[in-house]
Amino acid sequence: MNNKKYLVIVFLVIGALALGACGGGDTTAADEAAAAPAEADAAAELTYDENGIPVYGCLGSADTALVDLDCREITVAVENAYLPFNYIEDGKAGGWDYVVIPQICELLHCTPVFQECSWDIMIQSVADGQYDMAGDGITDTPDREEIVDFSDSYISIDQRLMVNTGEDRFVSIEDFVADPDLILGTQTATTNYETATQYLPTDRISAFEQYPFAVQSLLSNDVDAVLIDEQAGIGYINENPGALEFVGPSISSDNLAFVFPNDSDLVAPFNQAIQALKDNGFLAETNTQFFGFAD
Repeated sequence: MNNKKYLVIVFLVIGALALGACGGGDTTAADEAAAAPAEADAAAELTYDENGIPVYGCLGSADTALVDLDCREITVAVENAYLPFNYIEDGKAGGWDYVVIPQICELLHCTPVFQECSWDIMIQSVADGQYDMAGDGITDTPDREEIVDFSDSYISIDQRLMVNTGEDRFVSIEDFVADPDLILGTQTATTNYETATQYLPTDRISAFEQYPFAVQSLLSNDVDAVLIDEQAGIGYINENPGALEFVGPSISSDNLAFVFPNDSDLVAPFNQAIQALKDNGFLAETNTQFFGFAD
């Protein structure tokens, strides 16, 4: 993703779990993870591969793990082109996935291994066992549940119309539909595209391989609006100050979750870790930092 100006402080909580494994008292892994997100310089301790993806060792401790995965490597598919979940900024990967998934491995004593994967094949690749899981802000739908297992939801999202600032030809999806000259941009193989087809014929939908292309098309006035998850839209609005805004109410509300191959033994441990991060406030704090709201 080029010309990124959406700055997100990538923080990783690593202190108490790694250094305090031999301590006494009633402190649990979830309590230790509740500490304020680590200082920005924690990211400096990471090394990165040739693609800018951080390389982690085994995180957490067997002594404090909610479930001890014994340093197991967990391959995680990410697009690295979906603000604010994952992106490349100044040659290095960052985003929500790169904060929360390592924190989950802190609680489960495992090793996250992020691997870039294009969106159009991501869910099927997880279903086929090419990856242990996927991040990328995936909506839990009945159709997808036929081929993959979902974790518990970590946030609910609204689908919104994103437009150029000052747009006054429409104020809702209904207004947009009523004007036959308007073209809607979105991304292929997403629930946003599925929602678009519920309102518009395909000849009024311009579907792109990645959202950055859809947003650039909007900025260039090649499409009239982009249907996008609100969390992702916030990233592009912040990246283009004064140029973009939302218009109209929520069009659809959905739950986001991690995906795993069917019958994966990782679903239950990840659900425990997600619940722990909800209970100790880490997830709400992280969601607020990246999305502007907690859940």
